Amino acid sequence: MTVRLIVNSDDYGRSSEVSRGIRHAHTHGIVTSTTCMMNFPNVADDLAAALAETPDLGLGVHLVLTSGRPLLPAAEIPTLVDADGGFGRLDSFLGRLTAVDPQQAKAEWRAQIEKFVRITGRKPTHLDSHHHSSYFTAGLFRCMLELAREYNCPIRRIIARTDADQPVGLPSALANSVRDFAPALLAEFAPRSPDVFYATFYDEWATKAHLLDLITHLPASATAEIMCHPGYVDADLIAGTVYARQRAVELAVLTDAEVVTAVHSRPITLIAYSAL
Repeated sequence: MTVRLIVNSDDYGRSSEVSRGIRHAHTHGIVTSTTCMMNFPNVADDLAAALAETPDLGLGVHLVLTSGRPLLPAAEIPTLVDADGGFGRLDSFLGRLTAVDPQQAKAEWRAQIEKFVRITGRKPTHLDSHHHSSYFTAGLFRCMLELAREYNCPIRRIIARTDADQPVGLPSALANSVRDFAPALLAEFAPRSPDVFYATFYDEWATKAHLLDLITHLPASATAEIMCHPGYVDADLIAGTVYARQRAVELAVLTDAEVVTAVHSRPITLIAYSAL
């Protein structure tokens, strides 16, 4: 039985060095797909490099509400921004979550998708979201699903079909509410998505031993996604995010010869979201 495996790197466009690292993880390792942060200033150049250097790398959109600045004017999306008109960090967004207008999020997300389409000339291979923010409320999740239907593309499904009661990677305070609303919305929209999602290859768990364990124990006859965050590190990245130097560690693991051999020596087919 063959497993189809997507190895998706989040945060393409977060910095030029992160993007360069993701391309390297594709050409020299097992990364097959990435999602782009369309609200960062270097993303157009980074996408041009991806189209030229890595034509087989899947390119989706990483819907953003919790990093950088919005594409729309702050006056049009007042429930999404801080006093300075930026998105702010995750804790800030969570603190005002009950006041967030999902329709404002949908408008901003559509602007991010449309920017991707203008730059690349094609629709994204899939949608996912920074910090999984599209799953934070039923309203936000419905908006993401509506956009996925509108653009006819799959989504990252952090609630796997094989374990529908266990959302993966969310702030713990939100897990119970997601268990309540997500299954009905997934049944209503029936989006294309992998069967299994792994979010554990991260920070202290971003080790070769853990990645080899994931690869070894992938479920038979399923489509799985392993999320990752490789990249090269520069001073701007270190100043702008707590997850900076760890990206170089992930890059080394994802391009390690033993990891590459482990994938290719098993009945695993590496795919991008476009194959769903």
